[in-house]
Amino acid sequence: MALAGWMGLGYPDIGMTAFWQVGGWRWWLFGCLILVACGRAREETRPSMSPRPQLEVVEALRQDLEAVRHPSDGGGKAWIADGDDSSLEVMAGSSGQWTLLYEAGPLGIAEGGWLFVQAPPFWGWSTPQVLNQEGVGFSLVSTAAEGVLLDAQTVDQGLLGIEIQGRPLEEGERVQVVYGAGDLGAVADRFAESESAFFVAVDGNGDGVRKLVPGPLNVRVLAGPAAQMVVILPSTARPGEQVSIRVSILDATGSAGVNVEGEVSLRAEGFRDLPAVVELTPVQRGVFQLEATVENEGIFRVEATGPYDLQATSNPLVVSADGESIVWGDLHGHSALSDGTGTFEDYFEYARDVAGLDVVALTDHDHWGMEPLALHPEFWSEIRRQVESFYRAGEFVTLLGYEWTSWIHGHRHVLYFSSEGEVLSSVDPDFESPDQLWDALRGEPALTVAHHSAGGPIPTNWEFPPDPELEPITEIVSVHGSSEAMDSPGLIYSPLPGNFVRDVLDRGFKFGFVGSGDSHDGHPGLAHLASPSGGLAAFLAEDLTREGILRALRSRRVYATNGPRIVLATRLGGQLMGDDIELAGLKSESAAGQYVELSVRVVAQGPLDRIDVIRSGQVHLSVACDEQRECGFVRALEGLRPGEYVYARAVQVDGGAAWSSPNYLH
Repeated sequence: MALAGWMGLGYPDIGMTAFWQVGGWRWWLFGCLILVACGRAREETRPSMSPRPQLEVVEALRQDLEAVRHPSDGGGKAWIADGDDSSLEVMAGSSGQWTLLYEAGPLGIAEGGWLFVQAPPFWGWSTPQVLNQEGVGFSLVSTAAEGVLLDAQTVDQGLLGIEIQGRPLEEGERVQVVYGAGDLGAVADRFAESESAFFVAVDGNGDGVRKLVPGPLNVRVLAGPAAQMVVILPSTARPGEQVSIRVSILDATGSAGVNVEGEVSLRAEGFRDLPAVVELTPVQRGVFQLEATVENEGIFRVEATGPYDLQATSNPLVVSADGESIVWGDLHGHSALSDGTGTFEDYFEYARDVAGLDVVALTDHDHWGMEPLALHPEFWSEIRRQVESFYRAGEFVTLLGYEWTSWIHGHRHVLYFSSEGEVLSSVDPDFESPDQLWDALRGEPALTVAHHSAGGPIPTNWEFPPDPELEPITEIVSVHGSSEAMDSPGLIYSPLPGNFVRDVLDRGFKFGFVGSGDSHDGHPGLAHLASPSGGLAAFLAEDLTREGILRALRSRRVYATNGPRIVLATRLGGQLMGDDIELAGLKSESAAGQYVELSVRVVAQGPLDRIDVIRSGQVHLSVACDEQRECGFVRALEGLRPGEYVYARAVQVDGGAAWSSPNYLH
């Protein structure tokens, strides 16, 4: 039974599975596609694919686009019964019961046709099942239509299929599904979200092609009990400057909106106008912001104690009259539109109010999820509207973006630095390769960023040399782990030797390094709270505008962390990270010969284990930091030659890490 509509596949290594694919047709398609793809590659003499292409996925997506829907497909309407507030709300990770009703449309559903009910497919919702009344997700399926028989079965993760037997289901006749009808109910999403959608689809004539019934059917998932607290400061300031202090009490997975009240005590030196106690009211939902002034140079932190004895220490704030300003961003994350959590508005609000980010992009997949972005211009229009609504030059920079999700060449996100931009789908033959994508973007204020390039869901095909204008940076770390090198802390899963970013540098390519969350939990900027790794991008930028952030990225004045807000400063021969350095006239003389001076300074969020200096593919030296939170050194690098690169890697005792962008020698 080939189910061409509603195609969606996930990343099994991070908790998602391929869903809505039933039967051996995939393998037949896979074999056919290998012949087609190989023939095309020979004919056009194009570079090879990703080392691990997923050609069957591409064929499935294209087959879905070409599938002909019967007029009865997607007919009728569906809703959640008894729609009072209590039935449409559930606490994250807890159990509930929901009654979903479907009413057939004018063309009904033929005998042998199918009705499908999809529980929210990601992040913990129980799969509906009809066999074990004592198990989670047990569902009762019924109809009052005389003579209609219903054969219900679980057909994939989260997906219940109901075949219509006996006679057709006619207009106005209903099918009822009680999801979570057993003693254990059905378990909800482990992350809070304002709209968690169920989906219903109809294959009206039983030909294996289905279409969504207009909806969606939403449940509000509330944050769980207060379980942790985070305090976020800016990383740099000038003496006498007023700074924002954000305090958030979150549930165990990092969701905001907890029901909490009581006193929060704050302790810090160096701040003027910082209250010692803040009275937290229920209306604040655990989140508040303060303003205070830092008067003197130094390194400052804020300690907080809240209800339930929750405690937190902020990231470090470095106050100096000179030095580079650091702002923080997360350039990669997903909402419930594709395979994430929450609405567009939820995403931007969390980034600004909870994570305290300065820069953020929402990058939902081009052709992935329940209702692909590339097929729904109304969704893209709404994303653009939300991006513009949240943008505040000098305060909060929002970027228009999406993910070019190629299962042939690897995934990249596309970032636009204006209010305009298009979704150029990787499934579209006009934009299916990296060079086609870059050609379409050329001349635009836009960048592309390869991510999880060394493994994970799919490694990057580096046989397409990254465009120096459109891809001057790469995402070195995210929730998937680090793609830096085999010796990296927090290594990416399913790593592919030879495909790491350091391997690509050894081939002569140049990149600046950024981290970003690739978050699917609705928590941009704090994805590491619920995952072993996260990702952040630090920008050395005074100009907090789209234009200023674009300049920082193009000049490689950026660095990466896997979540913690580590202050990292490097200079090679007096020049900043990311710079191209001309060796002529730069070297100094000593008794040992010529050298170039490297200085590294790290102010970390937690105790530091070491600082590594990577020089042209090797760890050149490693300096122990003795579990101090501040660490630095000056070293002479001897014998540097044109073509070499140098960068620093700081590693905390807990595995938190930061990577400077490399300097490139000429």
